[in-house]
Amino acid sequence: MNISQKSATILFDLDGTLVDSVPDMLTAMNRSLVELGRPAVSASALRGWVGDGVATLIRRALIATGGLSDDLVQTMQAAYLRNYDGHTADESRPYPEVENVLHQLSAEGYRLAVCTNKPTSLSLQMLESLGLRALFSAVVGGDAVPQRKPDPGHLLVALAAAGGDRDHVVMVGDSINDVEAARAAGIPVVAVSFGYSRRPPAELGADLLIDHFSVLPDAVRRFF
Repeated sequence: MNISQKSATILFDLDGTLVDSVPDMLTAMNRSLVELGRPAVSASALRGWVGDGVATLIRRALIATGGLSDDLVQTMQAAYLRNYDGHTADESRPYPEVENVLHQLSAEGYRLAVCTNKPTSLSLQMLESLGLRALFSAVVGGDAVPQRKPDPGHLLVALAAAGGDRDHVVMVGDSINDVEAARAAGIPVVAVSFGYSRRPPAELGADLLIDHFSVLPDAVRRFF
């Protein structure tokens, strides 16, 4: 391991990058919709709505099931958060090899941090339930910053919270928000092909695209 690796930080998106979290989000969403007299939605539909924060997720679900108003958004968001809290990892699981690779990267000296548009408390809850929390120096959700991804400031706050610096960092994510935030921050970015991107992963414009988490250690070494 060289000096730059010892001081390097890897920022990770959460939903669709580290964890396939749609199963529990879907349960919470459909329970909330039923409470409001709305029809349930499919996993494939929800997968396409993830990544822009809870408020946008709720708006997309309401539009798809009959329309929305500001009051209804607030009611639905409160119901969703209530139904999701405490159930972030009932069925959601890390993608294959995520846990092993995170342990490997940590052992090699990388600082690891999560930069997600998911609320911080729910992100911490999920990571704790999955036994991954201790691997991360920082977890910064979309509610912890003035502007969330794709604003580059979100990445820079997470980087600072992890004790890293802009000369030795790479972002790993699955969406255009991750890539655009990294580009605007001047940070190299690796995209995964197995997440929730609404556009073809090869068209995201990442520096590297990987199909399996097991190749991530070799991928990030290219930047340090």
